[in-house]
Amino acid sequence: MYTTNRRRLLKGMAAAGLIAPFASQTFAQDLRKVRLQLSWVSNVQYAGDWIAFENGLMENNGVAIDWQPGGPNAPASLVTLAANGADVAYSNWFQFLDAINQGNDFVMIGASFPRNPHGLISLAKKPILEPKDLVGAKILAQAPNDKTAIDATLALAGLPGDWTWVPTGFSPEPLLAGDGDAFTAFSTNQPITLEKMGMKPGEDFHFVFFDDLGFRTYGSIIVTTRSFLDSNRGAVVGYMRGLIDGWALNKEDPTVAPRLVVEKYGADLGLDLDQQIRQNELQIPLTQYAEPDKLPLSLDRELIETRMYKAAEATGRTNLPDVTKIADFDIVQEAYEGKK
Repeated sequence: MYTTNRRRLLKGMAAAGLIAPFASQTFAQDLRKVRLQLSWVSNVQYAGDWIAFENGLMENNGVAIDWQPGGPNAPASLVTLAANGADVAYSNWFQFLDAINQGNDFVMIGASFPRNPHGLISLAKKPILEPKDLVGAKILAQAPNDKTAIDATLALAGLPGDWTWVPTGFSPEPLLAGDGDAFTAFSTNQPITLEKMGMKPGEDFHFVFFDDLGFRTYGSIIVTTRSFLDSNRGAVVGYMRGLIDGWALNKEDPTVAPRLVVEKYGADLGLDLDQQIRQNELQIPLTQYAEPDKLPLSLDRELIETRMYKAAEATGRTNLPDVTKIADFDIVQEAYEGKK
């Protein structure tokens, strides 16, 4: 843990919105470079990273981060990792499993969101809150992965795959127009659009997580290669330690990371500050396990071996490896144990 004075200073900086890096306690020549590949554009979903970068928390733990954004015009993050264009990468659960089955020697070391924000929006006139509500429904789904999630949710619940896929775009407006009964979305994004229209969650519209429908996955998993981990375990632990501290500070003041994104790290994206603040407020609870004894960013072996593997099997992924071969459950624990 931080000393009381240092913790108070960091908290004060966050509360005041000061954007000034800490002086590193480690000489630059002693820092181990870690190349980080994001899986999406530089928005507030990486709040822990931005706060850690800005306040020298990575350098304090012996690493210097060279990061690259992802997005629709960038290669998939795990493709970059496989091509040795990165040392650590963000990804999603199924892309990770597919990459493993293609022969990549990747290791999952943590997860930013133990509770995945993926889910469904429905309106008050026809709420979809349980798997049985999906049967016979018209679902506005943005991508094939959304269709897979719905099919798997029904299969896990022992229900027939009787529903209609209505291809749609990123906006929930077709749902409001009556083109479907529900809309695939993320709790940290499209509900904000509806809120800005004056609609109240739980009254005018409902959001249900796929997690709560029985289709359990992590969001924003953190992956490295076996070779990099074996040769640079200290650097990987150092990165995770800085990330842990960054997310802890983000929880204390949800307005700091959005300002960093809008003004610096994602300044060329035209992001809206109010939207990014609201997104950050909504995502913070998703960084915590429901069980108080489970550490943020850590991996839960039992959860992966049971519910997450069952979810993967329901999507047709049956050739699943021994979880101990694709995940290191000690990295996050080591990071916490070494905190000052």
